[in-house]
Amino acid sequence: MRRLMFFFVLSAVLPGLGSNRVFAQTRSAPEPSPPGAAAGSRGGSAPGEQTVDGIAARIEDDIVTESEVRELSAFQELVEGKPKPRNEIIKELADQWIVRGEAALAAFPTPSRADVDRAYQEFVKQFPSPHEFRSRCAAVGLTEAAVRRILEQQLFLSRFIDYRFRPAAQVDESQIAAYYHDEFAPQLAAKKQPVPPLEDVEDTIREVLIQRAINDRATKWLDETRSRLKIDIVVQGAGS
Repeated sequence: MRRLMFFFVLSAVLPGLGSNRVFAQTRSAPEPSPPGAAAGSRGGSAPGEQTVDGIAARIEDDIVTESEVRELSAFQELVEGKPKPRNEIIKELADQWIVRGEAALAAFPTPSRADVDRAYQEFVKQFPSPHEFRSRCAAVGLTEAAVRRILEQQLFLSRFIDYRFRPAAQVDESQIAAYYHDEFAPQLAAKKQPVPPLEDVEDTIREVLIQRAINDRATKWLDETRSRLKIDIVVQGAGS
């Protein structure tokens, strides 16, 4: 259940279709918070209320809160069965910060309500039953609203990555043929499943390879951008 986008029938042997970077995001707005924002200034608190929250990391003049780390950790536990280490969670949140900043500069549109509803319905279907989904959400401390918000942000960030890198992700016929012969056909043969002719799956394979190229370019961009940022991780329990 790692990838949440909609797969073709052949997804079992053609992984990675669709915008497949997983950005489980806890903030409700796509733009980075204003420089110098104080801990506890985010979220849906009513005017006059102060939400107490710790600082997990500082990115340039912005912050990542402990509640953001907890929520992303809970979502990853829901999807994968266990959360990643705290430093990896913060690294993912830093990547999200980078993408949100670029998307804000491009005035990239947020997903529609209908898009979010479809994503939520498809996500729930990946569990044995709606009851099991609700039980597992409760076990990790996620509300339906939180899951919807995370999925909305995932759609937003994944779509922007696709928008930014797809134009340069070119695939030629020799790459398609190589994938078919070296990966696609052997995987099906190993499962004793019939192997369709190349021309029947050419478009599907092309999209798989485009997604690989998008992911490779996005990963390189994020790694290079992150290396230029000032990121200070606060030791857990050290206070803010």
